[in-house]
Amino acid sequence: MKAALKALLEQVVINLKKDGVLADDVNPKIVIEHTRDPSHGDFASNLAMMLAKAAGQKPRDLAEKIVAALPENNDIDKVDIAGPGFINFFMNANTLTSVIPAILDAGEVYGHSTIGNGKRVQVEFVSANPTGPLHVGHGRGAAYGAAVADLLAAAGFQVHREYYVNDAGRQMDILCASVWVRYLSLCGALPDLDYLPANGYKGDYVWDVAAHLHRNNGDKFQKQWSDISQELPADEPDGGDKEKFIDAVINMAKEQLGAEDYRFIFDTGLNYILDDIRDDLAHFGVVYEEWFSERSLTDNGLVKDAVERLQKTGHVDEREGALWFKSTDFGDEKDRVLVRANGQSTYFASDIAYHMNKLERGYDQVIDVWGADHHGYVPRVRAAMEAVGDDPSKLHVLLVQFAILYRGKEKMQMSTRSGEFVTLRQLRKEVGSDAARFFYVMRKCEQHLDFDLDLAKSKSNENPMYYIQYAHARVCSVLRQLDEKGFTHDQEAGFESLDKLSEPHEQALMTTLSKFAELVEKAALNHEPHQLAHYLRDLANDFHTYYNAHQFIVDDEVIRNARLCLIKATKQVLQNGLGLLGVSAPDEM
Repeated sequence: MKAALKALLEQVVINLKKDGVLADDVNPKIVIEHTRDPSHGDFASNLAMMLAKAAGQKPRDLAEKIVAALPENNDIDKVDIAGPGFINFFMNANTLTSVIPAILDAGEVYGHSTIGNGKRVQVEFVSANPTGPLHVGHGRGAAYGAAVADLLAAAGFQVHREYYVNDAGRQMDILCASVWVRYLSLCGALPDLDYLPANGYKGDYVWDVAAHLHRNNGDKFQKQWSDISQELPADEPDGGDKEKFIDAVINMAKEQLGAEDYRFIFDTGLNYILDDIRDDLAHFGVVYEEWFSERSLTDNGLVKDAVERLQKTGHVDEREGALWFKSTDFGDEKDRVLVRANGQSTYFASDIAYHMNKLERGYDQVIDVWGADHHGYVPRVRAAMEAVGDDPSKLHVLLVQFAILYRGKEKMQMSTRSGEFVTLRQLRKEVGSDAARFFYVMRKCEQHLDFDLDLAKSKSNENPMYYIQYAHARVCSVLRQLDEKGFTHDQEAGFESLDKLSEPHEQALMTTLSKFAELVEKAALNHEPHQLAHYLRDLANDFHTYYNAHQFIVDDEVIRNARLCLIKATKQVLQNGLGLLGVSAPDEM
């Protein structure tokens, strides 16, 4: 209906130009909004106030001319002018009830649209380093990214979901060294069986990878620590530098194992943890079209190509043997290293190559979902895209704040010195995937999220997810009772008697239902799944209020068929909305 009203006002603007009230170059962005107060009608527009200056008239005077110029429309009962010049539209009852057959006829695809016009969008999210299990912080990025991707797909975009696997670089070398040291313990080659470098990866999962390596390979990679560790510098507990020490361990592992065996242990750790991440996300309802390897960028020469493109455009300096991107030319606080003096490319160089590759694959838009701690990284990536001649406006970076766990009012310890932390798998086990997915997207992504475990598990109206799912289950219960009481539902007859839905609760419920399709588009285009979460809470509230005030299975067949159509439409929208958030719609609770 908003589109129809917009079209009417667009025609009015054309007529006002013909009458000389507006100049030909005046092209306003017409906005139609739902009114908050039913006494002000169903929809409102501020067009008169927007055009008053251009027309050289008072807003109310111009509003009167706009209303007088409106073409006739059978869906509009009346039009009022309110306040300083708002134009309020009161729609007739048939317009409101028409949403019910629209919902039931479209079924699972109700709310979907073609506004995206098939544009290709890549959404890259989570992309956690495969150096350990996913924790609760990663979980928020996963839930948010998946919901954004699903909303965009529902809005008619062609969406490609991607996980960028950081399978190269220093952090992966640290993991490899940590696994090998643990492996040496299992071989009995390490005097202190609990020893790990101060800057190594800790936690039981490192033992798990090492045990997997030992089970499948025995003592093949064994070296006596006492024989090979004599040349190592002091570690932090002994007064040394933990960074220098772990780098020395990495170099020693490469030297002692040789390139082939080192790569084998490296890939064993990578694949073990990556398989765990894939499994964890799949159980969380998050599936990707592609897992893109960072290592492939180097292997395929893409990092080299990126650096060369920057050099050709004059944005690279050589200093002390290293290559630097002159990002200060684009407003960055300092220049950034692309290739170190030892010839090793940096993570930043890989990231430039990766974003070049994204656009070369033909995406109209690329969306990166990053942790909020990466905010300083955004401008330098945009700068690099501009420097290589790509369009930085095609990149949208969405920053997700961390989630803080609470049990009631008590803040939970997120990690310990031993390297243990609250994993996404542990969260799913405690509250369930549905609650985790819903609670993660209840707030704007850039807002901090306090995740109350007790609330997420509670079966009460205070738990918004439970309240919404319960509304769906209640409709299912009514439909089961219908059969138990020997009644049937004639849906076509119900469509013909929708004018009987005149109760205030029915009007309120239909009004909320009529906003769903528009809300999905808005949430998709703004990348704001929290809007859908709040909408579903409002819809559930309207339904529960209606349920508590009226009977649906009544003797009057006309009323019964109409009301059953209304609640079935509500059930469908609840199911569709929850599905877009990755949450189930149970039939019983």
